[in-house]
Amino acid sequence: MQTTSNTIESQPQSKTRRRVFSGVQPSGDPQLGNYLGAFKGWVDRQDQKDNFFCIVDLHAITVEQNPEELRRQTRELAAMLFACGIDPDKSTLFIQSHVTAHAEACWILNCVTPIGWLERMTQFKDKSTGQDSVSAGLLDYPVLMAGDILLYSAHEVPVGEDQKQHVELARDIAQRFNRIYNELFVVPEPVIPEVGGRVMGLNDPNVKMSKSFSHIRGHAIRLLDEPKEIKRSVMRAVTDSENEIRFSDDPERAGVNNLLGMYKVLTDQTESEVEADFADARGYGDLKKRVAEIIIEGLAPIQKRYYE
Repeated sequence: MQTTSNTIESQPQSKTRRRVFSGVQPSGDPQLGNYLGAFKGWVDRQDQKDNFFCIVDLHAITVEQNPEELRRQTRELAAMLFACGIDPDKSTLFIQSHVTAHAEACWILNCVTPIGWLERMTQFKDKSTGQDSVSAGLLDYPVLMAGDILLYSAHEVPVGEDQKQHVELARDIAQRFNRIYNELFVVPEPVIPEVGGRVMGLNDPNVKMSKSFSHIRGHAIRLLDEPKEIKRSVMRAVTDSENEIRFSDDPERAGVNNLLGMYKVLTDQTESEVEADFADARGYGDLKKRVAEIIIEGLAPIQKRYYE
């Protein structure tokens, strides 16, 4: 990781390649949704873009954290990203709190951001509902995220569907700042993976697979889970009663669609190719068995590199 207290020594920016910024919080155990929705795409496109990947520990403290635990999770997440294939010769990986410009940019951007914009953020509404007390940091989280992005003149921000609104806010803030002062900031675009951007929980395919719930057995596949645990989780995944293995937009078939989506990303195949792979399957048991095998096969080299 290449950092100083105020600057980052990054790879020279190409005049033709687009610049990418993306971040991940060091909270909870990294799970398959993180890998398919973010890490794998970061690694696969390292040769195509100028990449800045950030472990956003300042975002993590919008809720109460144990300092020692947060430091440990930050180190372990950095190790996991390298194990997944982030190459320091191709990408810049750094820790948010090590670059003080992030907090400084947040304050400057606060001064041009109407508070009404923040109060309309869906995630703030969801996380503050029913709470007796909500921190100012939780409300201001999207402005810090805007600072993260705008500092690096990022053209693209790979995110899941749940973060798209925050990138759109960063666009609004950049445009407002540029109108008031001058054309300083690049206006970023959210980039959402076709399938991996929203991997759902195995125990409830209507809920996004999350690091926050990775401790719940059967919800998520953690990247360091042993093969027998992966197989157990997949074999218990919620499906439906139709026993038809094909992609579908029907919400009643979300569980099967979720499993097929994981298989599609891990095998780098089209939907029709995936369905052809299961043309002779005898039912959802065969589907789950093969998906578990593909996940175990895909995570094995990552686990090996992590423990080296």
